This record gives sequence, C-alpha cells and structure tokens, in this order.
Amino acid sequence: MRNVLVFAAHPDDELLGLGGTVRKLTDEGVTVRAVIMAEGITSRSNKREEADKKELIELQKDSRKAAEIVGYESIDFCGLPDNRMDGMELLDVIKYISKYIDMYRPDTVFTHHHGDLNIDHRITCEAVLTACRPVGDYCVKRIYAFETPSSSEWNYNYVEPFTPNVYIDVTDTLEAKVKGMQCYRTESTIYPHPRSAEALRALGRYRGSNAGMEMAEAFVLLRENVC
Repeated sequence: MRNVLVFAAHPDDELLGLGGTVRKLTDEGVTVRAVIMAEGITSRSNKREEADKKELIELQKDSRKAAEIVGYESIDFCGLPDNRMDGMELLDVIKYISKYIDMYRPDTVFTHHHGDLNIDHRITCEAVLTACRPVGDYCVKRIYAFETPSSSEWNYNYVEPFTPNVYIDVTDTLEAKVKGMQCYRTESTIYPHPRSAEALRALGRYRGSNAGMEMAEAFVLLRENVC
C-alpha cells in the first residue's frame, strides 16, 4: 500500500472501522485519505431540511480534528442525505465515488461491509465495488471491507456476516483511534455502547486474539489483483 482511499458513509465511520490502521499506515509513510459520503446527524430530525446547519458545520470540524489525530492526509465530504441514500439512484452514488477514484488514483480502497445494518453502509459498499471494477485504466489493486461497531454486529438477518480474513496489528496505534473518537462531540458514547472507548479497546483485544496479536483491526479482502 502506498496510496489508500477510505470511503465511509458517515462522519466517525472512518475512525470506527480502521482508525488504528490509518495511524499505523501513515506512520509508515503511506498516504491515506477519506471520503465521507453522507452528512451525518440530519436523519435525527423529522425532515432533512429541518436539521441545524450549524451542527453539520461543527460535525465536519470534529471530523477534521479526528483526521489529524489518526493521520489522514485529507478528508472530503459529499453531503449526501444521511440514512436516506436508498432514496438516491445508485448510479449517482457511483459517480461521486468515481470522481474521487479518478482524483486520487488509490492503489488500495477500504469501505464498509455489505452486510451492515445501516443502509448507507450497504449502498456505499455496492457503489465502491461498482466504481472500482477492473476495466480499462483501473488503479485499485485491492479492496478491503471494515467492520463498523454498532452496525456490523447488529444486523441479525445476515446474508453473509462479517467474517474477517485480514488482521492488522494496531497494538501501538489503537489509542489514536480512541482519542480521535473523542473529538466527535455528537457521536462519542459511554460504555457499554459499541462506540465507547472501552468497547473499542475490547474489540481491538478480541480481534487481536483472533490472530495472535495484542490488538488488531479486522477486514475482509474483497478483491486483490496481483500482477
């Protein structure tokens, strides 16, 4: 990996899924960028247009602070409707993703698992796989799916559950993920919520124990092209 692009549905997903991995990669000199597809928090209002625009601005500020902590080179916001992406044409979502693929030319992409409970997560994954299909002058050599605490484990009607086959050691970098999450004033929670600091550490230990490590983040390798 030299040039990594993360497609996350909402602000904080880019940390929850792989914050420790991002810190590890950037410490090793890898360029990692994030693209956030949906606004976040507007679904908490009865109507999207009723959402407080100031809260959205503050949420993006929180995202940028968190991105600095884990080492993202940049973070872009598409501003799609929060938890309403199923009301869009899939092609329109794909075009957003294709724009950033063409702009940044990543060799590696991380995105959500297609079995998540959250509809925006599932649509993001499908759109990423479509935009990154290996035709023409494609640049993406590998695609990984990450798990999102409070979504991946809460879908009890799995067609295919999150079953990782790649583990990245984040023993030295998991605390950057925890610290980054603390920047999210509207998303941080207390234990036993899966997004709490204690739960994130517990998940890191659990995934580490899956692979003989102290702390790990887990992924599903969706595609790898070896030339």
